[in-house]
Amino acid sequence: MTNHWRDIKNADVILVMGANPAENHPCGFKWAVEAQQGGAKLVVVDPRFNRTAAVADLYAPIRAGSDIAFLGGLINHTLQNNLHHQEYVRLHTNASFLVQEGFSFTDGLFSGFDDATATYDKASWRYETDEQGFARRDPTLQDPRSVFQILKAHYARYTPEVVADICGCSREEFLKVADVVCSTGRADRVGTIMYAVGWTQHTYGAQIIRTAAILQLLLGNIGRPGGGINALRGHANVQGATDHAVVANSLPGYLKMPTASQTSLEAHLAASTPKPLAPNAVNYWSNYPKFFVSQLKTWWGQAATPENDFAYAYLPKMDEGTNTTYLGMFDRMYEGKMEGLLCFGFNPVLAGPNTAKLIQALGRLKWLVVVDPFDNETASFWQAPGVNAADIQTEVFVLPSTHWIDRSGSFTNSGRLAQWKHQAMPIHPGIRSDTWILANLMLKLKELYRKEGGAFPDPIVDLTFDYLRPEDPSLEELAREINGYDLTTGRLLDSFAQMRDDGTTTSGNWLYCGSWTEAGNMMARRGQSDPTGMGFFHEWAWNWPLNRRVLYNRASADAGGRPWDPRRPGIVWNGSRWVGDVPDFGPTSPPSQGLGAFIMTEEGVGRLYSPGLADGPLSEHYEPFESPTENLLHPNVKTNPVTPVFKSDLDRWGNLDEYPIVCTTYRLTEHEHFVTAWVPYLVEAMPDFFVEIPEGLAQEKGIVNGGRVRVRSIRGEVEGVAMVTKRLRPLNLKGRRVWQVGMPLHWGFRGLMKGPMANSLTPFVGDPNTQCPEFKGFLVNVEKA
Repeated sequence: MTNHWRDIKNADVILVMGANPAENHPCGFKWAVEAQQGGAKLVVVDPRFNRTAAVADLYAPIRAGSDIAFLGGLINHTLQNNLHHQEYVRLHTNASFLVQEGFSFTDGLFSGFDDATATYDKASWRYETDEQGFARRDPTLQDPRSVFQILKAHYARYTPEVVADICGCSREEFLKVADVVCSTGRADRVGTIMYAVGWTQHTYGAQIIRTAAILQLLLGNIGRPGGGINALRGHANVQGATDHAVVANSLPGYLKMPTASQTSLEAHLAASTPKPLAPNAVNYWSNYPKFFVSQLKTWWGQAATPENDFAYAYLPKMDEGTNTTYLGMFDRMYEGKMEGLLCFGFNPVLAGPNTAKLIQALGRLKWLVVVDPFDNETASFWQAPGVNAADIQTEVFVLPSTHWIDRSGSFTNSGRLAQWKHQAMPIHPGIRSDTWILANLMLKLKELYRKEGGAFPDPIVDLTFDYLRPEDPSLEELAREINGYDLTTGRLLDSFAQMRDDGTTTSGNWLYCGSWTEAGNMMARRGQSDPTGMGFFHEWAWNWPLNRRVLYNRASADAGGRPWDPRRPGIVWNGSRWVGDVPDFGPTSPPSQGLGAFIMTEEGVGRLYSPGLADGPLSEHYEPFESPTENLLHPNVKTNPVTPVFKSDLDRWGNLDEYPIVCTTYRLTEHEHFVTAWVPYLVEAMPDFFVEIPEGLAQEKGIVNGGRVRVRSIRGEVEGVAMVTKRLRPLNLKGRRVWQVGMPLHWGFRGLMKGPMANSLTPFVGDPNTQCPEFKGFLVNVEKA
C-alpha cells in the first residue's frame, strides 16, 4: 500500500477491483465505510456482485481476467476528456520524457520481441538522452515521442464500446464508473484504489497493477492523503514476509539476488545501482551499496572484510533465465530434479495450481520436511484422494511448530505498519517455534561442516550466530539485528541514512532500520497523538520507511510546496522545513531545489511509461491462457507473449468447445486460507464447499439451489453444493453470452471439514514478472451431479 489503512477515510472516491474487502478485510474496510459516511463514492468492479458491491454506490460487472481493458478504458476516458491533473502530471510524472525513435507497438507486440525465445530486447524502450545521460524532455507534452503522446495513442483503442465488448459490461455501466473515478483529476478531489489477489493472480497481474498506477498518476492521486494504490494482503504479515524476502529471487529489503555473471561485488553493485535520469532525481537506490554491504556484514560479521568483497562469494548466485519461483521449483520437482523440500508454514498442495501435478511432484522427492502447527495436506499428500500410498517413496518428516498466537513478535500489515504483538497463550508441550527449529538445524549444519568439511563450507561455518541463546534466539534480539548497528560505537542505528558501504554498519533489512533504536522498540509504541488531524498517528507503532505513512508524499504538494488541497495536506513547506508526514527526503530541502517526489526511481518522477517489466513499458490487454474469446484488440496475439509455459504431460489447456464457462476462485470471511479447517467454531460457521452458479446457467443445466454440482476443467474436477445466485450474471461479449461461476478454496482432505480442492482445476502458469499463478480466470464445464 502506498498509503495506510486509516487514510482511506480521506478519499472522495474509492475504486475496488480485484478485491472484496467487506468480506476478506472487514476490519480495514471500516475506513471505506467512514469515507462513504463523509460523502465519498464507493465503486466496485468485479465478476460477482459481492459483499463489497452490496454496500457500494456503484457496481459494474466484469469478465474475470479483463481488468486491463477496463482500466485502459478509464485512462482513455481521462485523456480524451482532458480530465487529468495537468500541473501534477507535468511536475510529478515522466509525461514530458522522450522515448527513442525505435520504440513501437504493432499488432499486440512491442518493439524488440524475439519469437524464438518469447522475450523482449528492451533497448528500443529507452529514453532519448542528452550528453550527460539525462532523459530529454518536451515540457509542452506535444512531441509525438513524449511519454504523454505515446500514452494517449496507446490507450485510444480502449473506447467505451471496446471495453464493453471485452469485459462484458454495458457501455453505459462503464461510463458511469468512468465519470465517478475520473472526477478525481483535480486539486480539490482525490481517489484511492483497493486491490488484492484478484489482480495479481493472472498471467499479466503485474501489468494490471501498472495500469492502475498510470491511471492514478494521471489523476494526481499518488502521494496524496486519500489517494494511492493499496494492496490488501491476505494474512496479517504478508507484507512483512515479502519485505524480508520469502521469494527466491530477492534479498531482504528488495535487494537483488546476484546472478552467475556477477562474479564480484563490484560487478553486482554496478549492475544494481541505478544512475539518475534527471538532474533533480533524488534516486535513493544510489545508496544500494550501503544497504547491500551492511546486509553482508549482518550475515558474516568478522568474516566479511573489504579484502574478500565482504564475503560476497558466500551468497548463492542465480542462473539467468532459471525459474526459481514456486512454479519453477515444483516443475523441476515433477521432473525428478529435486531431492528434498523444507516447507515452513505453507501448504502448497492446497495453495498451488494444478493439484495433481503438485502431489505427483512431492511423490518424486527423496525427503520432505513440513513444519506447521497442524497436520496439513502437504504433510499427508500421500493420503490424497486417488493416491496409492504404496507407490510413494518420499520420506516425510512432520515437525509440529508454534502458531503466531503462541509467540510475541512483529506483524507488518498491508499499510507497511510494523506492530509488535504479544504472546496470547503458552506454547504446548512438545511444540517448538520456527526459530528454534531453524536455529538447531543451523547449529547441526555448522557442526557437520566443521567436522566433515565439504566443497564449500565457508558460508555455513562463518555465518554469524552469536545470539545470547544460539539454540533459540529471542525475537527481540532478531529485531535489533534486523534494525542494524554502528559497529564503531556498538549503538543501534536510528535510520538507514546512517548506513555505510565500508563495513562499519550492519542491517538485516535496510527498510526496517529505525524500527528498534537506542530509544527502544518503535514497533511497540501505542501513542495516540495526531496533531496533523490526517490520521497519521506517527507515535503508533512504526511504518517503513522511516515511519513515513504515505509514500511519495512530496507529490501531495505543488512546485512551491503548497498542498494541492489545504484540507488534506500530506507534507507542507512552511518556509524553513517540511511539516506533516515524514517527508520523502531531507526535511529542510527547499522546494526551490526541485527534487523529484518519486525518490526510488531514476527519473525522480512517477512512471506513466515504465521499461522495467518483462512484458512491455505500457500495459496491454491479453486474454487469460484459457479464455472464452479471441483477443478483440489483436487476434494474432491472444495471450501474454512472454509468459513462460511449462511442458510436462500434466500441463494442458482446455478448449472452448469442451469447457465454455469462465471460473474464478475466492475466499470467505469465515476461514483463513486452510488453517481454520481445524477450528471448530469456524468450521461450524462455514462447513461445506460450494459452487456459485448464476440462475440462468442453473436453469440450463437443471441444477437447483442446494443440489449437487460437478465442475470440470481439463486438469480435474470438484463436486459440491450448488449455490444458485443472482450475484453472477451472464456477460455479453460482442453479442455472445458468456457464463461465469465461482468457488471458494478453503477445503481439502485434512482437518475437521473436508471437501474438494478447488485448485485441482487451475492452470499451472503465471505472470512473467512474478510467476504468480493464474487462479482467477480459467475454463470449466458445469453439470448436475
